[in-house]
Amino acid sequence: MSTPTHPRARTNWKRSAALAVPGFAALAGMALLMAEGALAASFAVSGTSFQVSSSKLSSEGLASYVHTDRSVDGTAHPVALLGLGKATLTDICQSARVRTPVGTVVFKLTAGGDAGVVTAEHLVIDGEDLVGDARFGTAEIGRDASTLDEVSGVKGPAGAFGLQAGDIEVDRVRSHAWSATGGNFHLTGLKLDVSLDGAQCF
Repeated sequence: MSTPTHPRARTNWKRSAALAVPGFAALAGMALLMAEGALAASFAVSGTSFQVSSSKLSSEGLASYVHTDRSVDGTAHPVALLGLGKATLTDICQSARVRTPVGTVVFKLTAGGDAGVVTAEHLVIDGEDLVGDARFGTAEIGRDASTLDEVSGVKGPAGAFGLQAGDIEVDRVRSHAWSATGGNFHLTGLKLDVSLDGAQCF
């Protein structure tokens, strides 16, 4: 008696490859943006904004659009997402007032100054304000946020208000921010201080 034969299962490798390519491309693109530090904050921010200051900031490229950060409890914080290509700061200070069981303390981080400059690539700051004396190379104000191309990876939703500029310099920077991300930070002369009676950056 002959043994019945069953058709052998075959994999269509060409079809599988065609289906896999878009997925791999998306993952590769995400990995590239993560490596560049250009993604907007995808994490839930704390319920505390913080101060950022620098006596001078310069950058090769700037891109900005209106964005919304959210706390764990769902509270929305409207911000201006500010993306900087290659940033150099003569000094930097970041501070926040944080409630603890022993009282409200000031968390403060400083770097630069006499130790040298601070540098970062694809620095993205979600700020609710920015004060300083600025000088722009070229500027485009009111550009659709989805078409921004001055800083790699920094784009907003279609129809959103955006702006971008070439080389910039800002003196006496003061900002209140909800988040900051970046890549290749070089914090010369880094100092971290937590104290009950500490002073903030400004």
